Amino acid sequence: MRYIKDAIKVLGMLDESQISAAAQCLADRVEAGGSLFSFGASHAFIVTEELVYRAGGFMLVNPIYPHGMNFSVKPMTLTSKLERVPGLGRELLANSPAKKGDVLIITSNSGRNAVTIDMALLAKERGITTVAITALSYAGQVASRHPCGKNLPELCDLIIDTKVPFGDAAVEIKGCPQKVGPLSTVAGCAIANELVVQTVELLTKRGIEAPVFLSANLDGGEAYNARLLDKYKDKIHYL
Repeated sequence: MRYIKDAIKVLGMLDESQISAAAQCLADRVEAGGSLFSFGASHAFIVTEELVYRAGGFMLVNPIYPHGMNFSVKPMTLTSKLERVPGLGRELLANSPAKKGDVLIITSNSGRNAVTIDMALLAKERGITTVAITALSYAGQVASRHPCGKNLPELCDLIIDTKVPFGDAAVEIKGCPQKVGPLSTVAGCAIANELVVQTVELLTKRGIEAPVFLSANLDGGEAYNARLLDKYKDKIHYL
């Protein structure tokens, strides 16, 4: 149970004020008519997948797909190469519906690769607010892989530290030179869901109907979801 204990420890270290500030930002932008987007490359895209099109999830989070950087490609090692290509993140964001006044959540454990850095840079140019879900344990310990020389936490408007250890893996096993059991996905998905909970709560308190998916496996779920998807179709870009 060492991994589970380490995961619980990391979750207990999360900074509530960082998550609350990001949720406030998301709620404000939704109320003002903005759209919400999420991006991550490789395993970080799992956090975006957790946010999108699922029971209990917020309908208004739109994924920006990391073409060639999720695990539907072969060889899978290609994902690590593409996320380091300068300029690619800029093109991905430029060809998305994201615009001034929107919010972009960018997940990157190390925060050092070019794809997320380029995305953050273009977002700043275009007036898109950025929220980084990243491990500050990496900050100052790894060099940027982008020509600007900066890592993701230096470029985003709001930061949520996952608190995962440097190198991600948590459990030491005698005789094995590498720690086992990465924590970034557990922490990232927990942060993502807490963001949703707090954002929906804020909107509800303001008298705004927050569109949340009902399980399609519940009676009436599909009709419920269809009504809300239609109502908010101008803010939902993945249909």
